[in-house]
Amino acid sequence: MAASPVWLFDLDNTLHDAGSRVFPRINTAMTDYVSRRLGLPPEEASALRVHYWRRYGATLLGLVHHHAIDPHEFLRETHPFPDLHRIVARDHHLRDSLRRLKGRKVVVTNAPRAYASAVLRLLGIAPLLDGLVCVEDMRFAGRWHPKPSRRMLRKIVARLRVPAARCVLLEDSAANLVSARAVGLRTVLVSGLTHPSGATPRRPRAGGARAIDVQLQSIALLPRLPDRLR
Repeated sequence: MAASPVWLFDLDNTLHDAGSRVFPRINTAMTDYVSRRLGLPPEEASALRVHYWRRYGATLLGLVHHHAIDPHEFLRETHPFPDLHRIVARDHHLRDSLRRLKGRKVVVTNAPRAYASAVLRLLGIAPLLDGLVCVEDMRFAGRWHPKPSRRMLRKIVARLRVPAARCVLLEDSAANLVSARAVGLRTVLVSGLTHPSGATPRRPRAGGARAIDVQLQSIALLPRLPDRLR
């Protein structure tokens, strides 16, 4: 076990399909929030939401930097899911794949803790995890550092007390994987699910493809990973 990898999993569109029902509602809630707080028409609010997501990797970061919004209010108002149990279904294939995987398993997500914890419980995989790092944990030195922040990834590796090369990040975002590779992590692109912003995803920057060790359609295929990653 000492030589086993430490697995760092993204949540939405990596461990479960958030594209069909979850993300459309989050995107609508974010657009409504931006429209209300900044006094913008819905079309302009939606364009600004996508712009900040593309520029910073998280809409939250752009709103904090440029508009001094209350981040906790934003997270609370943009993830209203009283009916989450009807949207997220228990996934036995996912649970079996994670159970067979040796090594520590930590979820690292830009989502708020209340939402992330609820999703993991509904998926039936919470007992299999060794940790959960949410966006509320990505604030230090007075600033927010959500993915793809390299500084934040280095902090996580330091807390895990393992070499960066022992960690494997599994993500649907090529940009996040580019940052992970720069920090020294190994990388897996999970490509079979929809993109979170509701917009066409950006291509990775030059060299982005070289930042991806393996590409999988689904986490259920984890047992087929090459031995060098397992």
